[in-house]
Amino acid sequence: QLAEQNLSPEEWGGDTLMTLVSAKQKTGIDDLLESILLQAEVLQLKADPHRRAEGVVIEAKLDRSRGPAATVLVRQGTLRVGDIIIAGLSSGRVRAMTDHRGQPTAEAPPSYAVEVLGLDGPPSASDPFNVVADDETAQQVVEHRQSEKREARTVPLKKVSLEDLFARVQEGEVKELRVVLKADVQGSVEAVAEAIKKLSSPKVSVNVMHAAVGGVNESDVLLASASNAIIVGFNVRPETKALAVAKNEGVDVKLYK
Repeated sequence: QLAEQNLSPEEWGGDTLMTLVSAKQKTGIDDLLESILLQAEVLQLKADPHRRAEGVVIEAKLDRSRGPAATVLVRQGTLRVGDIIIAGLSSGRVRAMTDHRGQPTAEAPPSYAVEVLGLDGPPSASDPFNVVADDETAQQVVEHRQSEKREARTVPLKKVSLEDLFARVQEGEVKELRVVLKADVQGSVEAVAEAIKKLSSPKVSVNVMHAAVGGVNESDVLLASASNAIIVGFNVRPETKALAVAKNEGVDVKLYK
């Protein structure tokens, strides 16, 4: 399976470092860290800790007591409490940070992963994050990204529901099932999205056109309505207004735990 991904271990004459690690048995961590440091030295990996921070979002969730929380990995620069950051379609001032042990920290240099509080919404995993000069710049960038995303969203079609899907597939009316997915944490969003995509068959393909953290809201319903999609929610509740709009628009909303 590794070979299929063009990953060839050094033992086979390749250039991919392999380290056996077991969290359950608590073994291999020292070997892993040693391998990472060795690889970084061989590849001459360097980062500038004195510039504005940038990196990538690893995980995000909507915490009931603390609000949106994003775990980010700093690649360049140093992230500090008070910095204004943009992560995907979210932005905000870093209100607090905690390290991998859950301890508060004031700054995170390159290669550090921290959980950040202060964003106005949970970003998506793999979204890049950047520190910007001020709130106005952050707002402009986010609005531009939101505008691009709206323009990329699809065309209105005849509504589809899971109940009549089979009949419409047999009649040749539906060749693609579009899904808007909402879940309580970003990890679940990614995992469920991948599982749903694998349900595609020769007769009908499954397309997860939007996947995000949080409850089903009015925007989700309008997107599903405009693109002839169904909404699937995992461990989330729909807003009352969203349910009313879904009923008016004929959008199928399925909730699961």
